[in-house]
Amino acid sequence: MSSNSYPYPVAVARFTEGEDSREPQNLRAIRWLLQQSGGSVVVVTPRAGIPSESLARLVAKPGVTHVSWRGSTMGSLGGHRAIVAWPDRQHLNDLWGVEADALVVIEWGEPETKEWIEAANPVQLYADRVVEPAEPVGANDAGEPLPAGVEDVLQYLAMTAAEFGTDMEWHEEQKLKADMMHRPDRWRVVTVEQVRDRARALGLSPNDVDTICGYLQRRKDGRWFQVGRSYRGFAFN
Repeated sequence: MSSNSYPYPVAVARFTEGEDSREPQNLRAIRWLLQQSGGSVVVVTPRAGIPSESLARLVAKPGVTHVSWRGSTMGSLGGHRAIVAWPDRQHLNDLWGVEADALVVIEWGEPETKEWIEAANPVQLYADRVVEPAEPVGANDAGEPLPAGVEDVLQYLAMTAAEFGTDMEWHEEQKLKADMMHRPDRWRVVTVEQVRDRARALGLSPNDVDTICGYLQRRKDGRWFQVGRSYRGFAFN
């Protein structure tokens, strides 16, 4: 297990300084995945064309499925061993909660994968070394609770998201925006990065973490929210 959010083998093939081609990186991903047990292999690429000889050879083998971003969802990877090639931030977020048998991401660039690597805690496959996952960290081990009631709000959002098994519902987002409007004192004392780290530690999905932190950044920039009529006067205790 790599992390609490990815309870199955997970790896990322990383481009290594000195490499003059992406093919060695792609081959590292393929070799690692084929060593894992599980269902059939699925290869996900941004487009229908595959700009990689090694991946194209893999896809040509019987029993291997190729899908592109268009017309597919990450949820379809459940029960399979999957290679996800060159994903952007949103497609990495969408891997959260996918019940794959094994997963390897082929990194395009560090800015896209940095936070996903911190959350997924994968095996990191370099040309000259393999970096094994760190020990998974639970919510109780991830720093001090946040002050001024922010901790209670985040725990409530994590609890409701876990109960429904999805990202935050629309009405929870409305409550959060209203609270940020009515209780600026609560949110003034925490930074966006503090909230991001704590929300991740509490098990909120990457999409929810981005939503919460996006709202907080907008408030810190002095922007206001349009809140639904039913929630305009709402504030958490």
